Amino acid sequence: MIIGNITRDPEVRNTPGGQMVATFSIATNQVWNDQSGQKQERVEYHNIVVWRRLAEICSQYLRKGSKVYVEGRLQTREWSGQDGVKRYRTEIIGENLIMLDRAGNSGGNSQPINNGFSAGGYEQPTAPNEPIINIASGADEEEIKVENIPF
Repeated sequence: MIIGNITRDPEVRNTPGGQMVATFSIATNQVWNDQSGQKQERVEYHNIVVWRRLAEICSQYLRKGSKVYVEGRLQTREWSGQDGVKRYRTEIIGENLIMLDRAGNSGGNSQPINNGFSAGGYEQPTAPNEPIINIASGADEEEIKVENIPF
């Protein structure tokens, strides 16, 4: 589970089997005081991969600077480069995502937006004017129609 800002617009591709996949990265910050009391900060970049309908929704609504919460699992891929050197890449395979920006806001406020999605379809808001977009992936997910997105 991580919360951070998207560092680049999602890149969307289709596999030879026709499945949509989106990749993007998220920056998270760690702030602490060192032994001398000086404030220190470290930025960490996380590679995110989402599949199917979640990939489609991410490509439509996420942009560089958007604040998101992502749940998923770690996965490391390995391959041989053109130079014959073995390469590794650890990614978060996103299974659930919550958009934390207000609708129409590209970055900035991290207020929850007033909408909800899940594998079971539309969810009722938890409080007036405070629902969250909650997007879950999965093979059994119900179709989410763009016209039902209330923002």
